[in-house]
Order: sequence, then structure tokens, then C-alpha cells
Amino acid sequence: MNILDKYIIKKFLAAFFFSVVILVSVICVIDFTEKNDDFIQHNLSMSKIIFGYYLYLFPYFANLLSPITIFIAVVFVTAQLAARTEIVAILASGVSFKRLMLPYAIGGAVVGLLIFGLTGWVLPIGNKSRVAFERAYTKRPYRFQGRNVHYKIGPRHYVYMESYDNVNNIGFHFALETVDGTILRRRLTADAISWDSIKHVWHLSPQLVRTFQGPKDERLQTMPARDTTLNLFPKDFASTYRLAETMTLPELNAFIRTKIERGADDTQLYLSERYERYSYPFAIVVLTLIGVILSARKSRAGVGGQIALGFVLAFVFIIFVMLSRNLAQVGSLDPLIAAWVPSTVFTIIGVVLYRFVPK
Repeated sequence: MNILDKYIIKKFLAAFFFSVVILVSVICVIDFTEKNDDFIQHNLSMSKIIFGYYLYLFPYFANLLSPITIFIAVVFVTAQLAARTEIVAILASGVSFKRLMLPYAIGGAVVGLLIFGLTGWVLPIGNKSRVAFERAYTKRPYRFQGRNVHYKIGPRHYVYMESYDNVNNIGFHFALETVDGTILRRRLTADAISWDSIKHVWHLSPQLVRTFQGPKDERLQTMPARDTTLNLFPKDFASTYRLAETMTLPELNAFIRTKIERGADDTQLYLSERYERYSYPFAIVVLTLIGVILSARKSRAGVGGQIALGFVLAFVFIIFVMLSRNLAQVGSLDPLIAAWVPSTVFTIIGVVLYRFVPK
């Protein structure tokens, strides 16, 4: 790495972090004005608001807006170099345009690795506090709205509830079924099941147990109220608001395995989150190189026009991400494919621009 590489990387990273601080600060101020009524209603002190919420919201927005801030930084630095004819001098000295892109690629890789580490292990820890704050002070109290809920709690065991009250942790019209393949072997039913927070067990009201030994061999048995343990917990009925964002990568992988074992119908949401954490850093490098290609020559629109173009492309990328994510969550697209579609599309755009845009 020569002096020129260090010069470009230093300017690029400085512009990136400066853009992050300015843009996210403005967004946090706007967010504060929108939620100020909630803060006043709950009589929250300024220290609790800042250190209990915005301290964690700032890095969350910084990661969310990284495609925009990376574009701003690249375009700003490169357009300045082009406006001062520094790029012309560099290319005239025998440095190829491909070699000129190397320090930008290194800078983008540094940012990408930073984002991967943050989203995989650091940000989820802060998001736990941020999401808990939002649930407590800016969101309505959560009520479980599910009806006719089914859970697989073991290789042969399935749970059914007609409804569940998450405030009092009581389930109504409960059934526990034991199934071999497609054959029902045993069915236990109870009018109610409630969680004992002291013993950490479920309390069943009197039960009726049906045991099926054969097509015409059915046995009935009544059982008194009793306590039991199940691979089922009140947290399974708790709010899933931004739950994926509060889990580190190892926690998310374990959670997905549990979801798959239970046959849950919302597994796609968490698979999409996992794959995006791998694709997002790669997209940062791609967007960095596209920014260099678009801003490496003087433009009549000036630096401002090139930054505006960077904004547009960054927003298009974010729209691609949101669209792909929604398609994955509704099952219209495989989560792995959905996570990599934006990066793939913009990689193709970058290759086309590199071949045809004058440099």
C-alpha cells in the first residue's frame, strides 16, 4: 500500500464516518420530535431518553443507512479529487483506473467487515434495550391475537390452543396430541392451561385423555388438575416486534433451528434476517465501487449533482432490499435468493457501468 492508497482510504473513511454522524443525528432529532409526546406522557428524564434509547438507536440507524452514507462518502471524496484534476494526474502517471479503485475497495471492505461484526454480535445487544424501551413507552400494550394456534413441541407431540391471554398467561381449549406419522395415538384436552411463574410449570385444568390403540379401540380416561412441563413457554406467545434484530448471529441460528423443528409459519422472516447479515457487507463494497465509477470524472452538475445521484442509487438499493425482504417473508421468494438479489443486481449494474461509463 503506497502513500496514494493511504491518502484515499483516509479521506474516504473520514468522509464516511462524518456522513454517518451528520445524517443519523438529523434523523434522531426528527425521531425525538415525533416521540416527544410519548416521553412526556411517561414522564421520562432526558438522561433516560438519551442513554436508555438514543444511545442504541444511533448505531441502529447508522447501520440501516450505511448504503446511503457510503455513497455520499465515495462520491464526495472522488468528485473532489476529480474537480481538482487529481484523478487526471494519477491516471496520467501510469496508474490504471482499476488500480485506482483498489483503495476504495479496501475502505469498503473495512466498512463491510465492521458492519458484519456490528450486525452479528454488537448491535443486537443494544437492540434488546432499544426494543424494550419502544415496547414500554412508544407502543401500545401487546395483545396476542392468534386463534387456533398449533405448535410442534416434540418429534411426536403437537399442542393446540383456541386462544391465549398473554397478560395472564392462560390458554383456552388446550389439546396435546401424540402422532405417529399420520396416525393419532393419544389426545389430551383441557379447558384451560395456565403458567405458574413461581414453579415455572404449566397448570392443567381437569383433562380428558383419549388413547387410540387401533381403528376401533379407543380408551377414555379423566385426570384431575395437575402441573406439567412442556417444551412451550409464555415467551412463545410474547410480542415478536423486531425480535430478529435483538438476537446475535448464534442466537438467531439457534432460534431458526427451533422454529424449523416446530414447523412455525414465520420462519422465513428470521431466515431473511440471517442471510441479509451476510449479504449487506458485500453490498457495501459493490456500492463503493459503483460510486467511484460514477464520480471519477468532472461533471457539469458539480459535486452536488453527483451526490444527488448517489442518493438516488442508494435509495433504489434500499427499495430493492425491502422488496426482496417482503417477498421472502410472504413465501414468494426463497430467503437466501431474496437476500442476495439486491447485491447481485447492483453488481451487474457496476460491471456495466465500468465497461461503458467514460473514466
